[in-house]
Amino acid sequence: MGTLKGKVALVTGGSRGIGAAIARRLAHEGAAVVVTYAASPAKAAEVVHAIEAAGGRATAVRADSADAEAVRSAVAQTVKTFGRLDVLVNNAGVAALATLDQSSLEEFDRLMAVNVRGLFVAAQEAVRHMGEGGRIINIGSIASDGAPIPGMAVYAASKGAVAGLTRGWARDLGPRGITVNNIQPGPIDTDMNPADGPLAATMKGHIAVQRYGQGDEVASMVAYLAGPEGAFVTGANLKIDGGVTA
Repeated sequence: MGTLKGKVALVTGGSRGIGAAIARRLAHEGAAVVVTYAASPAKAAEVVHAIEAAGGRATAVRADSADAEAVRSAVAQTVKTFGRLDVLVNNAGVAALATLDQSSLEEFDRLMAVNVRGLFVAAQEAVRHMGEGGRIINIGSIASDGAPIPGMAVYAASKGAVAGLTRGWARDLGPRGITVNNIQPGPIDTDMNPADGPLAATMKGHIAVQRYGQGDEVASMVAYLAGPEGAFVTGANLKIDGGVTA
């Protein structure tokens, strides 16, 4: 405990699932944490309360990642509240399954707005406040490297864009001492993709360890990249998928 003492982290989409696990872990490591949420104020409040009950500092900010001004405001509020910003975790994301002939332009735009544009805006705004040792950690998906079931094309495309941005930003920001990495989870037990959900039987057949992952396991990888031991890792797309892509 304490690898992030004195640091400030912003976790987008941090009210539940993987984002909530990340927020709690970064706070456990000593960081003051801001979580954003789009439509779950009660869930966000639970995360903040849990962090504060454990002796940490946290606050929640309403910000739909599809709204560029809301994202910029969340970064500004983070700096105003805690005085700095050291770690940005771009976790907010949406998913939808639809084959090409079933897809709507509105759904396409929504996925790209949250998964790609919102991530871009958050990173661009965050680096204005980051110095040497800053960290940008994107939460992508193994879907960027393959679409195992029909209907994943647009989601996979959005996460492929995240992987590409990660590599490019690592080059852009390396000289400033800021690292940029992309964590690519496989099947993780969340509200979006529960271990007992309709896709679980199909997905478990592809998982080498024969179980879904947990949000805390993803959070551990985030903590490593955010801390001093991850300082030489940048531009990496790191899978945590139980062997799905082995």
